[in-house]
Amino acid sequence: MSQRKRAVKNRRPKVIPMRLDATFFFERAVQSLDRYHYDKALKYFRRAVEYEPENPVNHCNMAGILSEMGRYEESNVILRSVLDQIDPAMTECYYYLANNYANMELFEAAEEALVRYLENDLEGQFLEESDELLDLLHYELNRPTKLVTIKAKENVYAHDKARELLEAGRFTEAVKILEEIISRQPDFLAARNNLGLAYYYMGLFDKSVATITEVLAVEPGNLHALCNLAIFYQHSNQEEQLRALIEKLNKTVPFHPEHVFKLATTLGIVGEHREAYQHFRRLLRTGELSGEPSLHHFAAIAAVNLKRYEEAKKYWQNAERLDPESPVPKFYLKRLDAVRAGGENPPTHYHYHLPFEEQFKQWEHSPGQVTEAIKNDPLIRSSFFWALRHGDRRTKVQVIQALGLVADEEVIEALKSFLVDPDEEDELKRVAVLVLRSIGVQDSLAVTFSGRTLTLEARRKSARLPVWDSSWQVVLEHALEGMAGRYDVVQQHDMMTLWVDYLSRVYPEVPKLHKSTAWAAALEYWTAKMHRRTVTYADLVSRYGVSQASISRYANRIDEACGIREKLDLTRQSFN
Repeated sequence: MSQRKRAVKNRRPKVIPMRLDATFFFERAVQSLDRYHYDKALKYFRRAVEYEPENPVNHCNMAGILSEMGRYEESNVILRSVLDQIDPAMTECYYYLANNYANMELFEAAEEALVRYLENDLEGQFLEESDELLDLLHYELNRPTKLVTIKAKENVYAHDKARELLEAGRFTEAVKILEEIISRQPDFLAARNNLGLAYYYMGLFDKSVATITEVLAVEPGNLHALCNLAIFYQHSNQEEQLRALIEKLNKTVPFHPEHVFKLATTLGIVGEHREAYQHFRRLLRTGELSGEPSLHHFAAIAAVNLKRYEEAKKYWQNAERLDPESPVPKFYLKRLDAVRAGGENPPTHYHYHLPFEEQFKQWEHSPGQVTEAIKNDPLIRSSFFWALRHGDRRTKVQVIQALGLVADEEVIEALKSFLVDPDEEDELKRVAVLVLRSIGVQDSLAVTFSGRTLTLEARRKSARLPVWDSSWQVVLEHALEGMAGRYDVVQQHDMMTLWVDYLSRVYPEVPKLHKSTAWAAALEYWTAKMHRRTVTYADLVSRYGVSQASISRYANRIDEACGIREKLDLTRQSFN
């Protein structure tokens, strides 16, 4: 073989064959666009479409070039074919159509296409450009565009709604919306933060901490999450974790007033009054929030804990001047001298409402007032839900009874959740069951008693009691005490149901309950009869310390109202 032939043979493997496919022509089209060679770019995009006719991106690229060349109608034909024949889910085509129609001065058609884009596009790639186009259409059509929703902003709108519900104290509704948002958009940290806060207001500590921890796993410096977690740690007595977090917060100097306020109140709640006071004073000096009476109140709380009594007095006077109708500044001004003299402890809670115990004193003889307060004041509402979970026993009883006066869906859900909490006392759960029955909740109830979850069957609906009197509760407690250890949970529940039924039937002509133990014995008497349990008057007299005549008289009154003896006779006949 000659040397020349060998050289030719050796060169052949170096020839790289050109692969003509959609990618090749796409790249050539992009190169032509970079050089503003629109005719060549169009030619190459057409070839890309020929190789991949089912790929909507190639069609959209071709439509985009035609639009750049001013050939809007041709561009629209391609865009409509993409939506009608190739990929109806490619919603950005509606935005391209709207742009083309606007350039053609067909503003009605542009508006229709833009609305279709905004109401159907999930990604929101062209939201900013859409805002500009909306402004143009508003000007040209001399009217605003009617939009039902912006699909890409649905979670934002839902989050705003959830925040409104939180501020209104409707925590259960807020939780449902926030959970749905996070299921759709897990990286929506603001929604996750507020969900943790909603759980906290409902007294669900474990869920609160878990949710906030998820936020910090994504964004370790999220100030709202750090502040929320500090409060959660304090109320769950996790001192070591709280101390480490406080050290971090004390080194934080936020810029935005909203962040400063959040940090200041958090530091105050966890007992860091000096740092809290500095941040409150900083906010008041800037003037942006100086007209808020609550801010002056918080500054006063911090000052009085630092024994700066004159400064505390000045801030409470400012709050009173800004909010003369509120009882809060007046209440604390009256007690300032006692705190200064050491006769009272300084207040430590950073809330712009009266202390919980004081609220109950004022509402003790006014059920309507407490109902309106819980319904209309989210701070008071949240304090009741908090006390339901974390107050002492006496406070919880008061809260359960007070919530029964409100009796909305959220209260019912909160009380039902309370019934299955294994950490709550059985006696408190019995009160909650009684209140639920008294407000008309007659469906089955799941209750955890002594570690066992039981279902209390649905009962016949009785007339709703508008109030729950403390004397009625005394009878109930005597009966529960007398029946303890002798009757199971279901039988005790039936006794409570009987008591509510009796009171409902005779209300408002409820007799004076001077002999509460005798009424309690009468309730046990009928409960035993309903469950075919043997009980004698002698036994009841011995255990309740009342006369047989009294027990018999009250048992007859209950029977007259409820017709128990007749029902028992009918039951016996059906078994004979």
